[in-house]
Amino acid sequence: MRSIHQITGSDAHGFLQGLITNDLAMLEQGLVYTAMLTPQGKYLADFFVFQREGVIHIDVAEQIAPGLVQRLNMYRLRADVQISPTDLAVRRGTGTPPEGALADPRHPAMGWRLYGAQGGDDGTDWDALRVAHCIPETGIELTPDTFILEAGFERLSGVDFRKGCYVGQEVTARMKHKTELRKGLATVEVDGAAPVGSDITAGGKAAGTLYTQSGGRGIAYLRFDRATGPMEAAGATVRYTPE
Repeated sequence: MRSIHQITGSDAHGFLQGLITNDLAMLEQGLVYTAMLTPQGKYLADFFVFQREGVIHIDVAEQIAPGLVQRLNMYRLRADVQISPTDLAVRRGTGTPPEGALADPRHPAMGWRLYGAQGGDDGTDWDALRVAHCIPETGIELTPDTFILEAGFERLSGVDFRKGCYVGQEVTARMKHKTELRKGLATVEVDGAAPVGSDITAGGKAAGTLYTQSGGRGIAYLRFDRATGPMEAAGATVRYTPE
């Protein structure tokens, strides 16, 4: 389930621009995928931003919406900004988009999102698509311990390195300029099945965590230096082949 809020007031654009990982200038091209981080650079929330009749709207998972709104209000201070819920719902699907639909910016395979009175989807196997393209989900692969670059946000068009300052920007920029990430999300082959959140081990050593699985594949958070051979997760065999 999703929750759609609107952000109004004369300072709305600049207020949100100074907090999120992506650039609101991209709203001119359609839907924007972005995140809010802690000052330490860790994940707080991911969401979509769109504009309707000049008003900024955010589309966020229902379970984290109250926390996101609370955090936004904490930063509001004396700015002319109001954050309020709407009665909009989101419908999503793949294939030919209906009139008014916006393309999901994370990956072309993720189809479109349409905002209106009715929600739902067209029956697409979203887990299969997410696993195939290593797209993390709120509350599953994306948790309070997540660093967004390890979660692939640059590949998913969820962060802009030219926009200037935002909360958590310094840590994110430092990670960007490392020579190589030593940990991160990846698509793996899974022989068997394991509960979401199962520990992955390699030779008896901790190698990561296995999350969403579909069709013999899964999304895993890995220590890449230990993911060089067969691994185990709650009885399943896990293999990682770097692209």
